[in-house]
Amino acid sequence: MSNPALFEQLQKLTTEKRNPRSMGIDVAPLPEVLDLIHAEDRRAVEAVTPELPYVAQAVEILVDAFQNGGRLFYAGAGTSGRLGVLDAAECPPTFGTDPEMVQGLIAGGNAAMFKAQEGAEDHESYGADAVDEAGVTERDVVCGIAASRRTPYVAGAVQRAKELGARTLFVTCNPRDAFEASDLDAITDVAMCADVGPEVIMGSTRMKSGTATKLILNMLSTASMIRMGKVYENMMVDLQMTNAKLVERSRRIVMMATGVDYDTAGSTLEAAGGHVKTALVMLLADVDAETARQRIEAGGGFVRHAIAGTRA
Repeated sequence: MSNPALFEQLQKLTTEKRNPRSMGIDVAPLPEVLDLIHAEDRRAVEAVTPELPYVAQAVEILVDAFQNGGRLFYAGAGTSGRLGVLDAAECPPTFGTDPEMVQGLIAGGNAAMFKAQEGAEDHESYGADAVDEAGVTERDVVCGIAASRRTPYVAGAVQRAKELGARTLFVTCNPRDAFEASDLDAITDVAMCADVGPEVIMGSTRMKSGTATKLILNMLSTASMIRMGKVYENMMVDLQMTNAKLVERSRRIVMMATGVDYDTAGSTLEAAGGHVKTALVMLLADVDAETARQRIEAGGGFVRHAIAGTRA
């Protein structure tokens, strides 16, 4: 089925252009192929730098939402959707968050995580329906993710979120001026536009675009969690001890932060109900578990405030 309008759109997208540096990649020696891919990946990292002020604005929106009982929903298709689901799935084990707090919506549903669901991204109504089914409200934030910026599923999700009164973010890998000239600009509170340039393989946005997108999503979730008191110094202190590695990591964190030995760290964690943050405050403020919990609550979840006995 022909679609001349879509054809014209794709011609204008940076991510759909041919990369002049990789025109001979099909016959290049393997070392040269790898050098070229690696060099282009570095461009993806550099493309994020000018977007950092916009990422900071987005983090402020997220922290405000989280502090008021709101949630973050990533909405994407294909690689973009999978990256959103991945970032959301990592928040509970890393930061001890409720799985409802950060969620990923992907065109085609859960099956699309493992096998491409062709056509699922082509309908704005599917994105709008996903937002409705997730129960998005005015307290929440919906972050659209689309390397091309034009994916109908994503546009529909963001549009519906705005209609519901939610705050909206957008991550794309095409230039900012192109985004600001689009209809999406009017319904997006903050856009992050990492202009990575043409892909090594034309249109393969799982490559540089995927790399830049993951960098931005990492910053959105991690910086927000830092601002929510989920980190002490540079250590995750709300992690969940859900497997052997995380049990031992929890002991290591307590040992490094307080200077106690292995057995003391273990017994303190046991008294703290397995909660690293509580164990740290018990040892560093020399208080019992209940007092430590009270101090943490009074300190807004921040270990430094809890140790000092101050309020956030």
